[in-house]
Amino acid sequence: MASSMLWASRAASYLRISVFHRGFSTVLKDLKYADSHEWVKVEGNSATIGITDHAQDHLGDVVYVELPEVGAAVKQGESFGAVESVKATSDVNSPVSGKVAEVNEELSGSPAKVNSSPYEDGWIIKVEMKDAGELRNLMDSEEYSKFCEEEDSKH
Repeated sequence: MASSMLWASRAASYLRISVFHRGFSTVLKDLKYADSHEWVKVEGNSATIGITDHAQDHLGDVVYVELPEVGAAVKQGESFGAVESVKATSDVNSPVSGKVAEVNEELSGSPAKVNSSPYEDGWIIKVEMKDAGELRNLMDSEEYSKFCEEEDSKH
């Protein structure tokens, strides 16, 4: 069951990319988004965090990801690391507060996973959330899509 769900979500994101590729980034429905372009996927008390497709698209080719230590405290809206691309270095902010439970070590050797798979293989950290109520401060997929469109129209 889980593998067919994974296949279905991969197929859906593939279709979304190929059908709607008119300069719009992929935004997944079951995630929450920060206005600093990070996403969070919540499962129970665990929050997986990465940067959005929109963010990686604007950054260009990612060459280095600065990861925090496991056990480090993160606060909603505050930087916990950075993503360095050929164009710029950008802070990565945590959409939730808590403690870093896991970091994606694969990014040390393959930082481009942030570009090729921002919502799956390119996740950055997993956090044990302190306060699930903070999720109310984040945007859903529709709000985030509108936010990106408005932001892009200003440039």
